[in-house]
Amino acid sequence: MSEPLLRVDGLRLAAASGTRLILDDISLRVEAGETVGLVGESGSGKSMTARAVAGLLPEGVSALRGSILLEGRELLGAPERQLRKVRGGGVGALLQDPFTMLNPLLKSGQHISETLPAGLYSRSDVPAEVARRLAEVGITQPAVAGRYPFELSGGMRQRVALAAALAKDPRLLIADEPTTALDATTQRQILALLRRLQTERCMGLLLITHDLRAAFSMCDRVYVAYAGSIVEEATPPALREAPSHPYTLGLLRAEPAADRRQARIEGIPGRVPRADDVTRECPFADRCPHARDVCRDGQPPLVPVRELQSSACRRFPDIAGELVAKSNAAEAAEPVESSPAERQQTVGGDLLTVRGLVKSYGRRRSDDPPALGGVDVRLQRGRSTGLVGESGSGKTTLARCVLGLETPSEGTIMLDGLDVSRYDRLDRRQLRQVRRAVQCVFQDPYSSLNPAHSIGFILTEAARLGPAASNPGTEVDRLLDLVGLPRNYGQRRPAALSGGERQRVAIARALALSPQVLVCDEPVAALDVSVQAQVLEVLRSVTTLGVHLLFITHDLAVVRQMTDDIVVLERGLVVESGPTERVLDDPQHPYTRALLAAVPTGQPDWLATGAEDGAPGIAMPARALAGERS
Repeated sequence: MSEPLLRVDGLRLAAASGTRLILDDISLRVEAGETVGLVGESGSGKSMTARAVAGLLPEGVSALRGSILLEGRELLGAPERQLRKVRGGGVGALLQDPFTMLNPLLKSGQHISETLPAGLYSRSDVPAEVARRLAEVGITQPAVAGRYPFELSGGMRQRVALAAALAKDPRLLIADEPTTALDATTQRQILALLRRLQTERCMGLLLITHDLRAAFSMCDRVYVAYAGSIVEEATPPALREAPSHPYTLGLLRAEPAADRRQARIEGIPGRVPRADDVTRECPFADRCPHARDVCRDGQPPLVPVRELQSSACRRFPDIAGELVAKSNAAEAAEPVESSPAERQQTVGGDLLTVRGLVKSYGRRRSDDPPALGGVDVRLQRGRSTGLVGESGSGKTTLARCVLGLETPSEGTIMLDGLDVSRYDRLDRRQLRQVRRAVQCVFQDPYSSLNPAHSIGFILTEAARLGPAASNPGTEVDRLLDLVGLPRNYGQRRPAALSGGERQRVAIARALALSPQVLVCDEPVAALDVSVQAQVLEVLRSVTTLGVHLLFITHDLAVVRQMTDDIVVLERGLVVESGPTERVLDDPQHPYTRALLAAVPTGQPDWLATGAEDGAPGIAMPARALAGERS
């Protein structure tokens, strides 16, 4: 066989002068023109592997051993002068948040012109080359080159970042969670764009993601990383149909089904350990239901178990059939009805009613639509309602109006018989009543928790404002029990918790006031698939306490699991609404059908047609040139 484009062998990284292991024996390869996926939970070592390949290791992190060969040239330990020549031309990078790649003080065209190979283009040729590079990533509007990043939508920013990453024509592109922060239709556009450009350039692509369905649709091979090592390598069909490691099975079962409502979303208990804590055993042993004494007798190597499939599980010969059976059982499970009776709630009248809601901001052009253009939404007693749509559709603006963080331009919001359209017109008693009745859980729990305070202090302060104000100390224990956290977590600070644990604390704090409505604004968008499953189950459980969810998401698989009714928003207007199962199974509006088509299926033909600009309902939105306000 010829030398692969990228070959990583036995990579071992450590921090703090070699005292803390970060990666332990990572090996992978990428051929020219091949797409390779690297999946796993946060803390598995995916991004650190990518940074090592690009020669961008953080200060204090060093290689203990191993090799990184790009086209046969050793990069590990190479001098910075040599690495500068490799970056851009040899290895390009596309990151999760394009804001981290794009200088807010530079216009979009400047990002590309400054990245073009030096000496190849005269000053007069640069504008035409920038326009060509933007057109290559689907941006044909000349005005975009003169826009700053903050003036563009998330999808447009990611396209500009991709054009800049490709400006030096790299042979290998590392895409680190390139679509995590994007809505489903924009995600599909970006992934289709990556596939087309890779094919045209015969470029190697290392795709880092926690979205298994996206990885299966995009990749030729997939590596599963866990605690700084590789635990499985296989083709997507093999991983999906016959996983050879219990961790891979856990990831598969944690993915919420897109085509049916599940009785339970199965997360993986526990959290990813540090690499240096599991050097003498299988790193997954503490979380694995199949673990035995043999699993703790040294770290198992990655060995072939089937054709084109390798596993680092010593018990694979004994549990192979069980892994396949559980995988098939999860795929074949019958859907359950979304019945309020199952949650022991009584369906009554409307708890929250939004009628004719309009919200206008200062508009640049007369043809710019308002953020909300006359929206009607109902949240019935005993039911939960989902708000779905692309970024800029008005979901968050509507939620902010309900929470009193924005004042509607027109329309009414009625909460349990009280007009809460304008919070500034409520008296003190009414305001206290509404603040208790409506609470929220945001996408990023870390930014909503004070890092200087312990979890116990945060929950105690919230409990003082709720029904348990006379005995907040006991209430803290109850709240931690409610969201499935140990009581001793009250002594910890947010920085000591994982992302999923912080989100559970945020939910517990919201529940301290015994709210009637819990507004959830993308509460699991930033979480790994396993942690997402755990948080979704917590949110499901609180509906048994009489809490009603107003659930905002762009993930239709998640909204199917969490809601009874759904409202589909497009550019500030309701285009379809009704019971969740009916709308998702038999959509009537072209926009709803386009959203459903953008949900990854895990099949390679998902991106084959209709995924790029020009497809009905997925064309590049005009608001991309005016920025997004919600």
